[in-house]
Amino acid sequence: MENDDGQQVGLNYELLVEDALRSVVRGSLLIAQKAGLPGDTHFYISFKTDYPGVELADDLKIKHPDIMTIVLQHQYADLEVDDDSFSVTLFFGGKPSPMIVPFASVTGFNDPSVGFGLQFGTLDEDNEDLGDSDQSSPDAKAENGEETTADVVSLDTFRNRPN
Repeated sequence: MENDDGQQVGLNYELLVEDALRSVVRGSLLIAQKAGLPGDTHFYISFKTDYPGVELADDLKIKHPDIMTIVLQHQYADLEVDDDSFSVTLFFGGKPSPMIVPFASVTGFNDPSVGFGLQFGTLDEDNEDLGDSDQSSPDAKAENGEETTADVVSLDTFRNRPN
């Protein structure tokens, strides 16, 4: 919350809630790292490809200069989850493509098998919300992604807007 001079006053509860919800993404990926994906569980993860710390093959970055959505389902390997990011190798056209994705770059997380989804604004390096971005097109998804939808919780629903 800001006063009339643009100064931050009070606690930034929106940021605290987004951080807590990002821990859901991290926790879900930790479970997948340790035990694999049970049953029909699969994840659609959208992230800003131009966010600091994102590491991605040049051809993928050129094809998806802003946002990319990946699918963790059948064809992925080497999933490693850290405190601030995760790394995974996906296969595009049979070619392995390792990537590193900071959690702060994630704009969406969905598990269509249970109809669960979250949307985030991205955070700058000072943890200020940069706002929501457009979702990527279906061609940004990794192989074997299926088109399904989930109920998405958008934090904008809960945000107080200045009068």
